[in-house]
Amino acid sequence: MITVEHLFGGYSSKPIVQNVSFSVKQGELFGILGPNGSGKTTLLKMVSGIVPFSEGVINIKGKELKHYSPKELAKVVAVLPQMTSHEFSYTVKETVSLGRYAHQKGFFRAWSDQDEQAVQKAMQQTGTETFAEHSLLELSGGERQRVFLAQALAQEPEILLLDEPTNHLDLSFQKDLLDLLKKMTKELGLTVVSIFHDLNLASLYCDRLLLIEKGQVHGLGIPSEIVKEEHINSVYETKVHQRPHPEVPKPQMSILPQRTNQDEVCFQIDEGLVETSEEMITLNSPILLKTLSAGVIGAGWGWNRSFVNRHVDKNYNHDHFKQEMHDFLTAQGFDCNETVGMMTAVFLDTAAFRLVEHEGASVFAMVTAGVGNAVDVSRACEHDRAMLPGTINTWVFANGRLTEEAFVQAVMTATEAKVKALFEKGVKDPLTGSLATGTSTDSVLIAATQRGEEQAFAGTISPLGQAIGKAVYECTIESLEKSKNRRCEK
Repeated sequence: MITVEHLFGGYSSKPIVQNVSFSVKQGELFGILGPNGSGKTTLLKMVSGIVPFSEGVINIKGKELKHYSPKELAKVVAVLPQMTSHEFSYTVKETVSLGRYAHQKGFFRAWSDQDEQAVQKAMQQTGTETFAEHSLLELSGGERQRVFLAQALAQEPEILLLDEPTNHLDLSFQKDLLDLLKKMTKELGLTVVSIFHDLNLASLYCDRLLLIEKGQVHGLGIPSEIVKEEHINSVYETKVHQRPHPEVPKPQMSILPQRTNQDEVCFQIDEGLVETSEEMITLNSPILLKTLSAGVIGAGWGWNRSFVNRHVDKNYNHDHFKQEMHDFLTAQGFDCNETVGMMTAVFLDTAAFRLVEHEGASVFAMVTAGVGNAVDVSRACEHDRAMLPGTINTWVFANGRLTEEAFVQAVMTATEAKVKALFEKGVKDPLTGSLATGTSTDSVLIAATQRGEEQAFAGTISPLGQAIGKAVYECTIESLEKSKNRRCEK
C-alpha cells in the first residue's frame, strides 16, 4: 500500500530524515515512534505530499507520489495533523463536510446524498453528531480533535495519516478512537499510519512499529520487538521498565522515577510487626511491599502494606467469598487496595514464625498449617471438589530487592519446603493413603521490601532460596506439630 525507500529530506540543508525505508500493507495499523525532534512529523508530511524530499522514492498503491495530483491523492490519502488551525467559525458539520471536497465534481459542486451519508457516518463514528451545529470555537481541544478526525474519515480514504491523534483526548475517547481505527483496518481494509507519543497505546494497537532516532531508523518490527527496555532507554534517554500487559500479549512500559534517599532506607520485616488474635493474624509494614500472592484479596502482582490471615469456621461457605472478605477487611479498617487477605479454618494459635538470615539474605516466614483436606497432587483426580477444612497458608517476606525471576523461584522453593515438611511428618492423603503434597486450598505469599541488596535468584541453592527453604520448612513442621497437639488436647 505504501513503500518508502531511502528517503532523505527536511527543512534545511542538512536532512532531518535520513535514509528511511519501510513499507505498510493494506489494512495495517502502523505506528511511528520517537522522541521530540526525531523527524516523525517531517516523515509523515513527506508521505502525505506536504513536504518535499530530496532523495528517495515514495510509492502509494504502486504509483509514485510525485505522479499524483493533489485531488487524486486526496481521494486515497487523508491527513489528520497534530495541530489544526482554522480561520473561520465553522460549525462542526461544515468542518466535517470539507472532507468531501475531493469527491465533488464540476465548477458548481453539488452536494449529493452520498456526501451527506459520508458526513453523518463520520460524525457518528467519532461521537461528534451531538454537537453538529455548534461552532468550533465553542469546543474543547479534545472535541476539536474528534471533529478533524471526522473530517478525515468523511473523505473516505484508503489510507489515513495521523499525527498523535489522541492528543487532547481523555482516556475513554483515546480508547474509543483507537478501537474504531483498529476495527476499520480489520473490517474495511483501511490502512492507518500514525505517530504516537504514548508508547503503551502504540504497543497495544499497532500491528508494527517504526522507531525513529535522529531522523534515522532505529528499529522496525512488531511491538514485542520494538518496545523493549534497551531500545526505549537508548532512543528516549530515560529509564523504563517493560512489563507484559495483564490481558493482551503486548509489552507495556513504565517510567522509573528517580529514587530518593528515603526510598533506599533499609529496614527489616520480622515478628515485631505481627499482631495475633483469635480472629486474624496481621502484619502491617511501614512501607508498601512488592507482592506476588494467591490471596483471596490482593492476588497476583501488587504493592501492599497490610497482610491478613483470617480464621473462618470450618463450615464457612459463601457464594461471594471475595466480596465478603473485602467487606470484612474494610470493616476492620484495612485498605483493600493495599492489602493481601487470606482465609484459613486452622486455629491461629498454631501459627509458626521464623526469621532466617543466611549469607546476606534475610527472610521472615509465617505458616499456618492444617491438613484435614490433605491431597496427593499426583492423584488429585480421584478426589471430588468438596473443600474440607485444612489449608496451609505460607507467607514469605524477603528483606531485600528481588528480581521477578526471584519472585517466581521463591514460590517454587517455598512449595518444595512445604512438601518436604509434609513428607517428614508423614502426612497422607486420607482418600488415597499416599503421601500428601499439600491441601486443596493452600495459599502462598511472597513479599519483598525492594530495598537493599538485590537478590537475583531464589532457587534452592541460592542464598535467598536457602533462607526461604529453612524458614518455610521449619515453620511448617512447627505449625503441623502445634495443630496435632491441639487436636490431641481435645
